[in-house]
Amino acid sequence: MSVDMNAIQALSKRVSVAQLTGPDLTPDEEEKLFLAALRAPDHAWMRPSRYLTVRGDERQQLGRLFLESTDNWQTLAEDKQTKLLNMPMRAPLIVIAICTVTDHPKVPREEQLLSTGAGVQNMLNAAYALDIGAIWRTGDVAYNRKIAAGLGLKDNEEIVGFVYLGRVNTTPKPVPELAISDFVQSWPIKSS
Repeated sequence: MSVDMNAIQALSKRVSVAQLTGPDLTPDEEEKLFLAALRAPDHAWMRPSRYLTVRGDERQQLGRLFLESTDNWQTLAEDKQTKLLNMPMRAPLIVIAICTVTDHPKVPREEQLLSTGAGVQNMLNAAYALDIGAIWRTGDVAYNRKIAAGLGLKDNEEIVGFVYLGRVNTTPKPVPELAISDFVQSWPIKSS
């Protein structure tokens, strides 16, 4: 964490950054991001989360997988094909967050997915605190079982998101402050 940024600032000011560039993250930075991700809440200590990293030329292979796993991809307009091919090139590092869903009498699928999602959020917060740009992306590519199979996922595994990571070369767009009172109420809720 930057010397002048405390935990509350990092949590309350974090923004997603879509335009990312090199240089690559250092091994120490990557380790810190994964340590943060692995501290996510995890009911029954099931450890449902795992992560794949994609970098360098592997990103082109991932783009090809995105394209060729899309139904009727050969009939897509050229610009849509190019977009799919180039999606992984938007950052020097992509972390694919995966949830391994296991039957458990006290921990339903939803809680396991939430645990992996919390790990992604921890990673995003850690990246912001380390002055690393990050954005969590989902969309059709996250829910496409052909892509999941191409990545080597088992039938009980789901992609929770693609975390794009890199250096920030622009000033991030400020996010409007939110009024807490618009989102927080005391219960029981009084009718107006």
